Amino acid sequence: MIVMQPVLEISTAADFTLWPVGEHGSYGYLVLNGELTPEEVGTAVRQIAACNDFEPEEEHRPCPTDPLGTFLHGLLTMPDLFTAGGFRVTDSATGIVFVDPGCCNGLETWRDWLEVLDGTGCSSFGHDPSSMAERVGTMVRLTFDAYGTDHSPVIELPVDQARRLVAGAQQDLQAFLALAGNWAEQHLPAHAADVTAALARALDLAPTQ
Repeated sequence: MIVMQPVLEISTAADFTLWPVGEHGSYGYLVLNGELTPEEVGTAVRQIAACNDFEPEEEHRPCPTDPLGTFLHGLLTMPDLFTAGGFRVTDSATGIVFVDPGCCNGLETWRDWLEVLDGTGCSSFGHDPSSMAERVGTMVRLTFDAYGTDHSPVIELPVDQARRLVAGAQQDLQAFLALAGNWAEQHLPAHAADVTAALARALDLAPTQ
């Protein structure tokens, strides 16, 4: 069975104490959906904030001096946010990976998949590996590493099946955003609305109601 999942690249932060986070290996992936534990949501929010933890080029608000405000500052004020990861595609029966988000790919660009289905017909997802999806007639060809070995895993899916996979992954992202909004109300009550809105921008999603 072919599965598409939104995944967030996680880096280790052993000394992080601003809110509870889960245990996770460095530079592994966390699958985002509506079934994460509070600690996993905390890990995801920490990682997304860390991806944007730098000073905006143009200040709209002064940088806070408290540790929490300082850590969240980039996430809450940067106009363009980055979220390391992407949509991973695997065969759940064999474990073969057909698309693996590479370096410099971000979840905020997930709509590139719609370009494959309805637009230019081709998109790449970072490098090392250099995974690629391309429209070939009524099929979508997924290549694990388009610029690597000649024996890279490749699969072709009907366009309608690929469209359902993308829609399912989008729903998983939306479910995570709703979960993160509830988490923020409990763990970051003074910043909950701003954090939830920033996460929506970081994932290129409509804000939760």
